[in-house]
Amino acid sequence: MLWQPSLDDYYTRMPADQAAALITQRRKQLADALVILGHHYQTDEIIQHADLTGDSLKLSQLAAKVARERPVKHVVFCGVHFMAESADMLTPEEVEVILPDLSAGCSMADMADYDDTADAWDRLHASLREQGWTGRIIPITYVNSTAAIKAFVGDHDGACCTSSNADAVFEWAMAGGGPALRAGSEGSQALRAVRNGSEPLGSGSHSTAEAHGSESRATDDIKILFLPDQHLGRNTAVKHGLDADTQTCLYDPKRTKRGEPLGGATAEQLLNAKVILWAGHCSVHKLFRPEHCEQIRAANRDAEAMGQEPTRIIVHPECAKEVVDLADDAGSTEYILKTVRASAPGSRWAVGTEVHLVNRLAREMAPKGVEVRMLSDCQCLCTTMYRIDQPHLLWVLDNLCGIRVKDGTPEPAEPRAVNVIRVHPEVRKPALKALDRMLRLSTPGPAMSLD
Repeated sequence: MLWQPSLDDYYTRMPADQAAALITQRRKQLADALVILGHHYQTDEIIQHADLTGDSLKLSQLAAKVARERPVKHVVFCGVHFMAESADMLTPEEVEVILPDLSAGCSMADMADYDDTADAWDRLHASLREQGWTGRIIPITYVNSTAAIKAFVGDHDGACCTSSNADAVFEWAMAGGGPALRAGSEGSQALRAVRNGSEPLGSGSHSTAEAHGSESRATDDIKILFLPDQHLGRNTAVKHGLDADTQTCLYDPKRTKRGEPLGGATAEQLLNAKVILWAGHCSVHKLFRPEHCEQIRAANRDAEAMGQEPTRIIVHPECAKEVVDLADDAGSTEYILKTVRASAPGSRWAVGTEVHLVNRLAREMAPKGVEVRMLSDCQCLCTTMYRIDQPHLLWVLDNLCGIRVKDGTPEPAEPRAVNVIRVHPEVRKPALKALDRMLRLSTPGPAMSLD
């Protein structure tokens, strides 16, 4: 986690309506030079100021598109650190990406450390070679990871994935994957298209089959190392017909540090596994439990006995396999929104994802006669996302407008950008290889439907 300096009391004690009014003023001052991005998990207080809303990758792509259409100088990303890194990599070099609070990190992204990953890579290969295995491990990282991990994956001929396109990336990897891009991270058509704003994720110029045909390397045995979210990795592996108990295994770097050389797995488990899962998870989605699904099922039995519409369960694939198995449907944030918005009046939904998104969706759908509730009554809140608030947003905009606060009083000053997120060039290049391959493997279609 990066260190965020404390704000002057001028910001923290300001009434919310006054802060909102000042933010609106600053946005007008900065005009086309500013774009504010609001992730779905943000509070309503922040979303009201966002020019664009969406999930992490969609927002980065939209920012790149807008930056090509107007003279954008500053992208304020109301999200968490890894999202701002992706935005920095996908937007033009001259655009400054700003994170209002540097302490807004992601616990799941932080669970995969670069040094731990490099150590695991060596340990896994050493164990497998000792057992006579001659295949290849292809790394895949969820886009919810640090730029350093994306760079590791890019350097080792792997790819990023989203919860929407994990299927396509798994298929590509199981078919043999492919070598690093000969044209370099800046050179591919898919990446250029995204940075130019002409090709959204899900409509890539290369189909999965085309990518296989142009890149695949035949091999007798492929294993996937999936970082950092074990649950998305496990759920996708099962969807591909793998047995979670015998064909996946878990590598926990904390157990390696305690003296277990393979992160808690045995050499035999590693040899039998097709997918090696990193022991990471989302702190929000792990709060949903099978018993929450069972409670909905029990209530449905009573409702159906009275002729009422049953409640369907839809969850994010970052939830544990036991929860996904009991759900009616599962998919990315965007998929959840699309599915619920398309449902008929009278439909009822229990949604397993972050509380701010669910509450907004419930308010949106209520006038349409669709009932939306949280799957669990627990406070499923992304606490690091919650650190982005109006005081921090106003503070970064004041600085961009040339306003500094001294002893509680705003004063004119030289405009400056604070909390700028820059990915180091040596990290940026291989990280973009992994992102580029993900974009080229993206194809339209439903995500993780279990019907």
